[in-house]
Amino acid sequence: MNSNQVMRILEAALLTSREPMSVPRLRALFEDQVGPDTLRQLLESLRETWKGRSVELVALASGWRFQTAADVSAFLGSLHPDKPPKYSRAVMETLAIIAYRQPVTRGDIEAIRGVTVSSQVIKTLEDRGWIETIGHKEVLGRPALLGTTRQFLDDLGLESLGQLPMLDANRGIADLLDSQHGAESDHRHPGAESDHRHPGENPNHPQPIQDEHSLVDPVRPPPEEFVAHEPTQG
Repeated sequence: MNSNQVMRILEAALLTSREPMSVPRLRALFEDQVGPDTLRQLLESLRETWKGRSVELVALASGWRFQTAADVSAFLGSLHPDKPPKYSRAVMETLAIIAYRQPVTRGDIEAIRGVTVSSQVIKTLEDRGWIETIGHKEVLGRPALLGTTRQFLDDLGLESLGQLPMLDANRGIADLLDSQHGAESDHRHPGAESDHRHPGENPNHPQPIQDEHSLVDPVRPPPEEFVAHEPTQG
């Protein structure tokens, strides 16, 4: 079987798959007769072939997939009228802290945010498949250590945590989200927490997380469900 035939089979498999396909899974199509290094080279060639088109081949944490190019995806919203859920500021800040400080305990998150993190916030992220327990800290009580999942990276269109963009250390994560998407009226998700902040803190301006990163890619807009919403005042 020549390279062109292998690439055609890879292209057909990836175009018809509903989820990312890993290299081992793709190798199984050829009964492992194509080596992993050769397969990766062919996948890179296939990515170059599709580069600049309306659909592109990307490598994610759990494998390879075809997806709509960022510059045309905004025009296709009417084809998918069901909107993804919007998550509260509390959920998004908690997710960002886990992503950039992992592994972290719930106590670590509360120390950084300066607020109590409700169990519902953690459950919301676990139910969405974005975080999981990856161990336990060897201290009194052995609290769970939280980290992000491959699903989290896949949903952001990333292959690894190293691809997460940097954040201006002088700005809070929620402020950065607001600046990119604009403030919107609040539609609280069931995972929303009531922010019991320390006295003197403004609930609309949480303390910035120093030397952290942004959950938002400045080049490729995040999925719509990653837009944070301000709580309605009054």
